[in-house]
Amino acid sequence: MGLMDLTAAELGRKIKAKEVSVCEAAMDALGEIRQKEELYNAYVTIVEEEAIRKRAEEVQKQIDAGELLSPLAGVPVAIKDNMCTKGLLTTCSSKILSNFKPTYTAEAVRNLEKAGAVILGKTNMDEFAMGSTTETSYYGPTKNPWNTAHVPGGSSGGSCAAVAAKECSYALGSDTGGSIRQPSSFCGVTGLKPTYGTVSRYGLIAYGSSLDQIGPVAKDVTDCAVILEAIASYDRKDSTSVKRECYDFTSALVDDVKGMKIGIPRDYLGEGLDEEVKNAVLSAAKALEEKGAVVEEFDLSLVEYAIPAYYVIASAEASSNLARFDGVKYGYRTEEYEGLHNMYKKTRSEGFGAEVKRRIMLGSFVLSSGYYDAYYLKALRTKALIKQAFDKAFASYDVILGPAAPTTAPKLGESLSDPIKMYLGDIYTISVNLAGLPGMTVPCGTDSKGLPIGVQLIGDCFQENKIIRAGYAFEKTRG
Repeated sequence: MGLMDLTAAELGRKIKAKEVSVCEAAMDALGEIRQKEELYNAYVTIVEEEAIRKRAEEVQKQIDAGELLSPLAGVPVAIKDNMCTKGLLTTCSSKILSNFKPTYTAEAVRNLEKAGAVILGKTNMDEFAMGSTTETSYYGPTKNPWNTAHVPGGSSGGSCAAVAAKECSYALGSDTGGSIRQPSSFCGVTGLKPTYGTVSRYGLIAYGSSLDQIGPVAKDVTDCAVILEAIASYDRKDSTSVKRECYDFTSALVDDVKGMKIGIPRDYLGEGLDEEVKNAVLSAAKALEEKGAVVEEFDLSLVEYAIPAYYVIASAEASSNLARFDGVKYGYRTEEYEGLHNMYKKTRSEGFGAEVKRRIMLGSFVLSSGYYDAYYLKALRTKALIKQAFDKAFASYDVILGPAAPTTAPKLGESLSDPIKMYLGDIYTISVNLAGLPGMTVPCGTDSKGLPIGVQLIGDCFQENKIIRAGYAFEKTRG
């Protein structure tokens, strides 16, 4: 058993107990990457060995001096390639940022560095986080470690595949409409999207600013709680950051759900849901019921409006956010052009991929005069109604349980041919982002093809501890 077979918390304990050095852990991870990376393509950039060794030695000194007390001190991590890392290539898996080295580090990543994390590299993703399969990347698709003929999900597919393939101890992903929870389900790992505003978005290259949230991808619920404790903080540099009274998530790791009320939306179990996924999710609910939770089905209204509302809002915000990539200040610039406007046009048409262009055009359309009221304002009103529907549900339930995706991981190439089908695959995850809620995916079985299935647990705003508790208790039933 290698060091990358251990959970992040277990490896952290071994480092603290001096059973393993920080350098040994980092080199073990690097060895796994070298061995497997050609097959999985989970990374865009890998930090040079010399820099990793230097960082590992620094962290080891701080641990030995008793300066680093975090359970993650010395544990190697991978970072999704849309989080800025000072001096290290940050591309968003796009040609337009293929030469971009930021001058600062994202706050969430800085928090990990303060905790003593050793960064191995930046993981592959759908270009600018637009996609659900990690196939829209300029650097080629990531493959699912369970079966390389299948996608890992997206947009945080590289992070989830790296954790599943044991190419790191844990990773950071970002979630705009399910981009942590859906690939976690496809790759058989645990992923948590915190309440909007819990983790600073400073240094996260924006896709949909009102929806994006950074979160952990790990081997189990304990790791997710430990990592969230390390990265969550109030940040004055992020106007959407929320000052929370409590950042203690590990106290929720108790194997007790007696009396916890869990609701399953009937709308989530209807047509389009694969039978094997449905059975696995319902058996997860049954396992929690046997532990003393009260499980019942209920009607969560407005589910069918979530997808159109989400794609209108996300595309509108994307078209605005991506206007800054114009070839002037940083990133790629076209070589031959006549005048400024021609340079903008050629740079953007050469630098962006098809999916990004599709969403920019859709966003520009819904924001244009004459269509703004008909689409964008209507989507915002729908978003408010979806939040109200969840508020009503959480008046009766502690946790909402359902699938993370309607199927297991599709084959490579299947989704790209039909973008609408890919968009519909987000049905169970996007309303969580529209309402700003926390959600977590925990593995709950495999289908007849041997591909993983994840169960999604959704909590009310700032109630991460309830989903952590339910997830932890469920994990215990699976040994």
